[in-house]
Amino acid sequence: MNAPHVAYFINQYPKVSHSFIRREILALERQGVIVERFALRGWADPLVDPEDIEERRRTRYLLQGGVTGLVGAAMAAFCGAPLRFLAACRLAVGVGRHADRPLPYHLIYLAEACLLLRWMRRLGVQHVHAHFGTNPAEVVMLARALGGPPYSFTVHGPEEFDKPQFIGLGEKIRRAAFVVAISDFGRSQLYRWVDRDYWPRIKVVHCGLETAFHAVAAAAPSAAPRLVCVGRLCEQKGQLLLLEAARRLADRGTAFELVLAGDGEMRAQIEALIAAYGLAGKVRITGWIGSAEVRDELLQARGLVLPSFAEGLPVVIMEAMALRRPVLTTYVAGIPELVLPGACGWLVPAGDVAALADAMAALLACPADILAAMGEAAHARVLQRHDIDKEAGKLNALLRESLPLSSPTGRSVAHVLS
Repeated sequence: MNAPHVAYFINQYPKVSHSFIRREILALERQGVIVERFALRGWADPLVDPEDIEERRRTRYLLQGGVTGLVGAAMAAFCGAPLRFLAACRLAVGVGRHADRPLPYHLIYLAEACLLLRWMRRLGVQHVHAHFGTNPAEVVMLARALGGPPYSFTVHGPEEFDKPQFIGLGEKIRRAAFVVAISDFGRSQLYRWVDRDYWPRIKVVHCGLETAFHAVAAAAPSAAPRLVCVGRLCEQKGQLLLLEAARRLADRGTAFELVLAGDGEMRAQIEALIAAYGLAGKVRITGWIGSAEVRDELLQARGLVLPSFAEGLPVVIMEAMALRRPVLTTYVAGIPELVLPGACGWLVPAGDVAALADAMAALLACPADILAAMGEAAHARVLQRHDIDKEAGKLNALLRESLPLSSPTGRSVAHVLS
């Protein structure tokens, strides 16, 4: 079979917190898949990682041409296939009728789908895969309704699980060639929104790790009482609760350093709480940092702490475990599928500040030999479950199964007839 020619569509790419998408694309390309990158935005964002800078160079941006490009593509789609355009318009209105965003947004998604389809046809794309079940999945679904290639999408959570009916999740699943969940928990949540007949097309493909990230000499956990929390500064990651727990440790006289690696919409609120609790000498915020700097912060810590309220399955947990660092996190979503309490970390109930403070104290006081043993167990477990080439191989097989029959010219029949 010829190499699959697929498109990836993402809201914003590249992005610091979306390195797992970059890893997946590059792994597919190593396996012979031809991947075109499409995104709505991200062409002017500040980037730290050289690999992200290269990915931006290879990405086409639908919104870079402004409104004119979208309107022109929509008019061309209507004139070229009016019945298909009207059917796609009805689909957009149907999804928008029950959505949390007003109808004009969904008509914009339709225009974006028109432009995406025009570009995919020029390139001969056979299949399009979106990341996230929110508006990226809607755009590729509308492109399919316009006569475009089969589509699939990966659901990460927690946003899709918070409002499945408002984003038309069931409709997106029913029309897709296949749907990817990143954990068994995620798959179970998707099962809830479609009839059992559709369950076989919902697959689990884990996010994966590049060998280069963790191919470093094993380093003993830090002797310093340092913990690191890596993630966007936002409500779902639980940093405000983490500061509550940190204050309890400070009140007990426990020595510690806490690094908040990341940035986000709650930074000002977090900084204010650090000052109010008198933690300025104990807590440090790094701002956005690249993969190499994340690795350095993890290696210089005794462990990762991530007190999330809502998640899919955080990649940073995988990264910490691959670097032989135990993790302290919560019984949320797919996390317990990876983190075995007592073996490679600690799990606490989400929102329980007392349990979080006690677990942080236990991690800080844990003897070095036990921490090292937990780190080795974590390393072995994550490499067995989250190898990027193995997981990309699963996705590659799904993509090949979804491809339309090919014409003698090598172009898909669906493309020739469209």
